[in-house]
Amino acid sequence: MAKTPSKNGQRRLSREEERLWREVTGDVGRLEETNTQDAVVPEGAEREENTPSPTNSRPRARTKQAPSPSSPAPLPELRHDAQPGLDKRTAARLRRGQIPLEGRIDLHGLTQDEAHRALSAFLSASCDAGRRCVLVITGKGFGPDGSIGVLRAAVPRWLNEASHRRQVLAFRHAQPRDGGEGALYILLKRNRK
Repeated sequence: MAKTPSKNGQRRLSREEERLWREVTGDVGRLEETNTQDAVVPEGAEREENTPSPTNSRPRARTKQAPSPSSPAPLPELRHDAQPGLDKRTAARLRRGQIPLEGRIDLHGLTQDEAHRALSAFLSASCDAGRRCVLVITGKGFGPDGSIGVLRAAVPRWLNEASHRRQVLAFRHAQPRDGGEGALYILLKRNRK
């Protein structure tokens, strides 16, 4: 797809590039403009040590403090269509179902509480065993009004909880042979010991 130049001759950003730019710069605020003429000292004049300069008397723009080493930055949210931190090749292999499955759990017929506990135990056991890719079957669960099943909607939300997010690198809907939209491939982080 050829990029069309804008009026100034530079190429336009793609939608993905614009989305990424907004994501990266979303929490950046504008700095307060300062008048540099206020800071200029006329020739021959000396500023007294105790007199604050006009630029120092202005309030500075607030900046976000870097997170302390004891509290790591929150991890980005995982979605079916976004795997932050995953290289393109691995993301493509996950999408195509080409990463060997090393475990599976079927959550059909469980209540939300039972399914949440079972998923937590399964992910912990899988990480402890050094598994890399597992299959979680939620079922499609279409409601009469066209809504999706409770577990199908809840599992992606649960995977983004802090306790699970430390274990999960990415997830995608499974290929039809593995359950399609009623199942998820979950790529676990490598167990570094």
